[in-house]
Amino acid sequence: MNTNQQALTEPGVSVRLKNVSLAFNDAEQELFSQLNLSQPSNQWTCLLGKSGCGKTTLLRFLAELMDEQVTWNGELITSDCLPLSGRIAYMAQQDLLLPWLSVIDNVCLGLRLGASTNTSNNQPEIKKAHDLLKAVGLAQYASAMPHQLSGGMRQRVALARTLMQDKPLVLMDEPFSALDAVTRYKLQNLSAQLLKERSVLLITHDPQEALRLGHKIYIMSGKPAQLTKLQVPQTMPPRQFDAETAHHQQTIIELLEKDYV
Repeated sequence: MNTNQQALTEPGVSVRLKNVSLAFNDAEQELFSQLNLSQPSNQWTCLLGKSGCGKTTLLRFLAELMDEQVTWNGELITSDCLPLSGRIAYMAQQDLLLPWLSVIDNVCLGLRLGASTNTSNNQPEIKKAHDLLKAVGLAQYASAMPHQLSGGMRQRVALARTLMQDKPLVLMDEPFSALDAVTRYKLQNLSAQLLKERSVLLITHDPQEALRLGHKIYIMSGKPAQLTKLQVPQTMPPRQFDAETAHHQQTIIELLEKDYV
């Protein structure tokens, strides 16, 4: 696959959560408390934890997607002291392709949603979308409809759509979990290459995936939930699975297991 892409129009941004606590207004207990997380620029941070511990809520909080009323305290600090609003791309577990739009129109969905943007006349952006489809190996499927694609192909379209947004911070909520092992492995490698100039916060239930991709790895556990930072292998991601990563994987599984007792 051709992985050439245009440079970001905005440099990567680092994000730090300091002593952040969050509670739903109708809940008796905080969901997480005194939470500390460091997301360096141009690196991947992977977040593991038991289902329901608050991982997705944390991503939705960062992305300002909380529909429910919540109260939070603490500090959210960015490296450039600017707010995150408008500078985040969100890639979910489901590809969320609109079935009535072609592949290229799904990639350009952000343009279509812009009230002042006429997609058909925006040739530089259309060219960029075609270049991204080429980068993810789907150039010949630009006119195809989502139902004509496999699950892995659909996720590659979703990845191209995420890149099309050209945001410095990318939040990913288990985007590869529904794929077979080989497709997942290939998409991990592709994402690591195409998102190398972004700051990525990835939720995953797979310790091996976290070890392959993560510059930093955290486990979320407890009630209210807190984060524990783990050691990672010395090699740079995306990593090959070897004896060292197998040792780290066993350590992660044992730590996760404690929250299931």
